[in-house]
Amino acid sequence: MYQVSRHKSGLSVITATMPHMASVSLGMWVAVGGRYEPASLCGVSHFIEHLLFKGTRARSARQISQDVEGIGGYLNAFTTEETTCFYSKARHDRFQELLDVLMDMFLNSTFDPVEIAKERNVIKEELAMYLDQPQHHVQELLNEMLWPNQPLGRSLTGTAETIEKMTREELLAYRSTNYLSSSTIVAAAGNLNHDKVVKAVSRFARHFLCGNRPKFIPAFNKQTKPAICLFTKPAEQTQLALGIRTCSRHDERRFALRLLNTVLGENMSSRLFQVVREDHGLAYSITSALCFFDDVGALNISAGVDTDKLPRALKLIIRELQRLMDEFVTPAELRCARDYVIGQIDLGLESTENQMMWAAEQLLSYGRIIPAAEIKQKLRDVKASQIRSVARDFFRPDRLNLALVSPLKSDAGMRRCLRADDWKSRERTD
Repeated sequence: MYQVSRHKSGLSVITATMPHMASVSLGMWVAVGGRYEPASLCGVSHFIEHLLFKGTRARSARQISQDVEGIGGYLNAFTTEETTCFYSKARHDRFQELLDVLMDMFLNSTFDPVEIAKERNVIKEELAMYLDQPQHHVQELLNEMLWPNQPLGRSLTGTAETIEKMTREELLAYRSTNYLSSSTIVAAAGNLNHDKVVKAVSRFARHFLCGNRPKFIPAFNKQTKPAICLFTKPAEQTQLALGIRTCSRHDERRFALRLLNTVLGENMSSRLFQVVREDHGLAYSITSALCFFDDVGALNISAGVDTDKLPRALKLIIRELQRLMDEFVTPAELRCARDYVIGQIDLGLESTENQMMWAAEQLLSYGRIIPAAEIKQKLRDVKASQIRSVARDFFRPDRLNLALVSPLKSDAGMRRCLRADDWKSRERTD
């Protein structure tokens, strides 16, 4: 299903052939994101992502949208810590038009000073919007705690100061240094032919700048005890985000962590949802999620609770973490978690867009496409003892970080819930 070709320039082309589909999804991926940025250019990858929609030598911003939407398609982009992606989708016989638009944006954007000024204001409004959303703000605070004073812990959107100071020359220099053939993947999925896609892409390959794929600064953390960050703000409730540093996406323990996360808080059947919401009614929603990077990772638990009920909710969360360290998950829980994760993989890969993203992310992350069947087998092989083992590996006081956006004036009560002595007493040697 997947085929990969590399042009002599270093540009990679990957396809997922789905002949039964009416659509095709196309993505331009660059192996650079927020963690590649120096502090003075925090937010530059996201800024460039915006500017590639603002006009080329051949198309205005409006024409870029019309040339895709006018054929019944859509166009979007996103920036992460390690990648930037521009993608589109339309009927499969419109592939060439999608490719022309994306390549034009990618290679010929003008970075018009007028558009830069307008987009600078748009991004500052975006920053203000996020700060007004406690559930987003608390995640930004948590990232800063997990990866302090380093690119991985900085905001992908940047700050008002860095966005205001960024010059056109700096934006262009960053693009020319990082948007290189060796760090770019063209990914497509749907009703297509690999050889025809490679031939269509090869017409543009010589226009890409050559150079070595950029590198990021490895993450570090010198934490020795639980940490809390309280941002005091008038609000009806407290938003909490509890982060636990785990392992990278290359670590074999990630499969056990994936199932642990499902048992803990990924869906409505999870322990946290059942205990915190269903049994005690302390939150409308509570979830846990994993994020894996090239060298590190984290498990994050998020909830919004009434401030008076915060200590109780936090104690219940900690209790569930401790249970995972002390006890094996039941056979029924393990079976349900495994079936859920495998089912989500299968359902996700039904669409051309998700197939395109799966293929590109796999190639960027691992240098190859790991078959879904291989991943599902790894999940089937996970034992209850491995889940308990990874809980003991990572649920430790020197890995716990709690961020709060709350009307509270002091975090003293929360510190009592995260006392290192309580966690040390739970450690086991067997």
